Amino acid sequence: MGKVYYVELKHYSNEYFDVLNSFELPEEQGQFTALPRKILEVKEGQYRIVILSENEPVGFFLLHSTERVKEYSDNPKAMLLTALSVNHAKQGNGYAKQAMLLLSDFVKSEFPYCDEIILVVNHKNVPAQRLYLKVGFNDTGKRKMGPIGEQLVMSLSLENT
Repeated sequence: MGKVYYVELKHYSNEYFDVLNSFELPEEQGQFTALPRKILEVKEGQYRIVILSENEPVGFFLLHSTERVKEYSDNPKAMLLTALSVNHAKQGNGYAKQAMLLLSDFVKSEFPYCDEIILVVNHKNVPAQRLYLKVGFNDTGKRKMGPIGEQLVMSLSLENT
């Protein structure tokens, strides 16, 4: 097994701007997510979360407690996770998996009202589906049509974790 990297989740701050701005993804991954530099403006109820390894940003995602959550869940305490990406140069080190394993505790401490995390993943994005299932998300059975085809709605309950 390769080196295990220390990973932590932090709220975005400007000190991470340059590194996040330099993130690259291959085209086949870019179709499924948004690079951090495309998400510099956030609306009320959107939270930019940085995945750090050894204090260096290696990944990024957004958490939403906006009206958009209602498209996927009837739970008023749910949050929506979108735009998860790990910089291409840093992929293959397990950062996304470690970050998702930290997600429950992070959300419980930062957003104590939240008891469920929802996400949608494209039916063609099998690696992401496998990752989410491995870290405790469940396929809700709900489907949505997205910009590039059918999306699976997945859920992570925080109530018993």
